[in-house]
Amino acid sequence: MSTITRIATPTEAEALSDELARLKAGERLKLLHQHYGSRLVASTSFGLQAAVMLKLIADNAPEIPVIFIDTGYHFPETYRYADQLVKELGTDLRIYHPTHSSARMEALYGKLWEQGKEGLAKYGVFTKVEPMDRALKELGADVWISGVRRSQSSTRAARAFAEQQKKTLKVYPILDWADAQVSVFMNQHDLPHHPLEAEGYVTMGDWHSTVPAVNGLSAEETRFNGEKYECGLHLDSGNSDFQI
Repeated sequence: MSTITRIATPTEAEALSDELARLKAGERLKLLHQHYGSRLVASTSFGLQAAVMLKLIADNAPEIPVIFIDTGYHFPETYRYADQLVKELGTDLRIYHPTHSSARMEALYGKLWEQGKEGLAKYGVFTKVEPMDRALKELGADVWISGVRRSQSSTRAARAFAEQQKKTLKVYPILDWADAQVSVFMNQHDLPHHPLEAEGYVTMGDWHSTVPAVNGLSAEETRFNGEKYECGLHLDSGNSDFQI
């Protein structure tokens, strides 16, 4: 009796990841834009490395819209930095806000970022996940470019260049860039640095949940009192109504 050997067909994410691995960052962006067109968006938090991805997009696929989720709790320096970068690079920026204003959210639920892991998870859904999901739906996008890099945290060390997150295909064009490569690129292109980098910040988020890397703190320990690093955008939302 003969047996049939079934060869697994790679998923779209696996095939795309293999293809992207052979290319440079700019080539990856060009390929993505050619493949997906209007289905494609990028996101930025205007953090310490944001200028790199925005510059790569400006040079290789400027038609890609870039989503910024304004939580209402960014540092004043972040808002000013965002304005500077958009003006310099001509970014097609699309700004989305939570359905709850910061005042309303605090009045109804208190300071969620002070309420342990459960509060942080709820905060992430309110201020990041729901607005991003809404942005994807309104823009008709199901392919999302992010500037995530493996070297940023242990939660990102094993990521592939492309992965499926519910209905959304997520792609990371600079996933394999080390910190030194980011620095070299910024210097080569004379890109402005986030103002708070000079004050010891090594990662950037909301003002109430991000601290400088002092007294031996690791990058992961500077966010959310070290209880978590991811805000929720790069993890399954657990909500069946969301496409991320």
